[in-house]
Amino acid sequence: MKNLLCIVLFFFSLKGLAQEISVDKAALKRNQVVNDTMRSSNKSTSNKNIKNQDATIDLYKIISFENDTTIVDTTLTIKKEYKFNYLRKDNFELLNFSNLGQTYNTLSSNFYSERTMPLFGARARHFNYMEIEDINYYHVPTPFTELLYKSAFEQGQLLDAFFTVNTSEQLNFSIAYKGLRSLGKYQHILTSTGNFRFTTNYTTKNSRYKVRAHIVMQDLMNQENGGLQDEDLVNFETGDEEFLDRSVFDPNFENAESILEGKRFHLEHQYQITKAQDSLANNTLIIGNNISFEDKYYQFTQTTQNDYFGDAFLSSSINDKVTLEDFYNRFYASYHNKDIGHLRLNLDYNNFNYGYDTVVFLDDNSITNRIKGDVLSIGGAYNKSFNKFSIEGELGVNVSGDFEGNFFKAKASYKINDNTKALATFNSSSRAPNYNFQLYQSDYLNYNWDNTSLFKNINTQQIAFQLQSKKIANLSFDYTIIDNYTYFQKETDTTFVKPYQANSSINYFRLKLNKEIKYGKFALDNTIMYQEVLNGENILNVPKIITRNTLYYSNHFFKKALYLQTGVIFNYFSEYNMNAYDPVLAEFYVQNNTKIGNFPRLDFFINAKVRQTRIYLKAEHFNSALTGYNYYSAPNYPYRDFTVRFGIVWNFFL
Repeated sequence: MKNLLCIVLFFFSLKGLAQEISVDKAALKRNQVVNDTMRSSNKSTSNKNIKNQDATIDLYKIISFENDTTIVDTTLTIKKEYKFNYLRKDNFELLNFSNLGQTYNTLSSNFYSERTMPLFGARARHFNYMEIEDINYYHVPTPFTELLYKSAFEQGQLLDAFFTVNTSEQLNFSIAYKGLRSLGKYQHILTSTGNFRFTTNYTTKNSRYKVRAHIVMQDLMNQENGGLQDEDLVNFETGDEEFLDRSVFDPNFENAESILEGKRFHLEHQYQITKAQDSLANNTLIIGNNISFEDKYYQFTQTTQNDYFGDAFLSSSINDKVTLEDFYNRFYASYHNKDIGHLRLNLDYNNFNYGYDTVVFLDDNSITNRIKGDVLSIGGAYNKSFNKFSIEGELGVNVSGDFEGNFFKAKASYKINDNTKALATFNSSSRAPNYNFQLYQSDYLNYNWDNTSLFKNINTQQIAFQLQSKKIANLSFDYTIIDNYTYFQKETDTTFVKPYQANSSINYFRLKLNKEIKYGKFALDNTIMYQEVLNGENILNVPKIITRNTLYYSNHFFKKALYLQTGVIFNYFSEYNMNAYDPVLAEFYVQNNTKIGNFPRLDFFINAKVRQTRIYLKAEHFNSALTGYNYYSAPNYPYRDFTVRFGIVWNFFL
């Protein structure tokens, strides 16, 4: 009830403010970016259901956090197949756990960073946690709705419902909710998650003031079972019919669950001081302000102590809860001149409060309960285009407060021709390790530490190159050097998970190639990545090869009323020491005893499009009984068996 009241008050406060607000349409047009699936939207998307015949599909705009604009896309492409999942993102570099809504193991890592502050812990639970950068804003000529449904495992389903409307040319609202409940094939792995989003943006007619804001409320709950017991791994891998019913396995425990909850209120507004006579004004001066407040917590509960995690202060009612209150405020001034370029200067303020309710005393030592304070930062950004060549740079540095940190990025791109573009990027960053590396408290004795004065800043330098070409291929390469890398690993003498920091530099590179080959109605889409850790391989473990190859057929039927795609997806990664999962921390930790990988995953799919409706049918991992039951998402956590799942995405234009 309190959450609903906050939404109503927020709505009316913004509506009152709407009398003063505007958008820079010229800037929006300059930033307009249409992705590769958009280019055929006008041809492939029917507008017969749109009552306003003047409302063509290109007028339904999606505006990202960075003000890049794409168009609502109702086409059916192979890229849509890759994104039709719980995250609604291409998960090429991720390996999902057996149940929908559980965590993902990372097969590859990108250490590019523009942050100067540490992150909240429980990173294994954040894959579906929507950050500020994940929230989009909208501008539509008529009300637009999108409904997504996908079947889950055993009992449950996934539903993502979205609605947006412009009440006028200047004012837009959107509301969305993604909910999931899935029982899962194994004992005690039920997932129940919800992501509520509300956004608004408003522009005045004089194009001098604009505002946009969002409210996000999220709760992500997982039952935790610790994976299969070691003695059951043999029974799982034999493929014996007695054990094909996965519910017969006894996991390590059946009395624990974890939950991540968060609420965020975010507001951005800016005022254009100079009068915009037209979209080609030589000088534009803008001042702006961004405000964000986020309140989140992670909680692990267990009805009784389990030796799997060691001794506890109490033998019952394990209840670990950590909170973070984070307030962020930015003031900035932005100047644009068509000859000089675009320049922005900003002043940032962070207030943070992370920790627990009580101080813990362990072995005559006290574990503090709070990390809180303030950080003041300054920064700036610049970009300029010269015909086919463009450059941009950005930097930020903490000048006072409780955390030191800085970042710098430089990017240059050159458009070789209409089909080919080359990009080069350099990124350097330094920030404190995540909060849970610095401070953690638990009812389990082994999960208590205070490293606030021990751990140094993590320093990374990355250089990256990209070649984007429709005719040749999409090629990317990045090389990263990491100093003071922090990670979790089991102690050799106690076998309990602890945080560590590397003594030496880690050198890590990745090479990724993507190319689609078409012949008539058939196509072969190939993505392959080669990566290697040159030193620090027992600290940062990754498979050398990750590949996805899709052979599919596409065609129109019934006088082009139906568009059909069907094919087979082949996924594979080479064997390596895959990270293990710790339920108390909701973190992955390094292990060097168990190699996982070298198992193919074959999916057969049939996808269809009828007007604005896309229908998805997939037989996932249909080769599981043929290639052996040695597939895992993490040590002791089996990957998914063969299953058939159905889904649909339905768009409505009113």
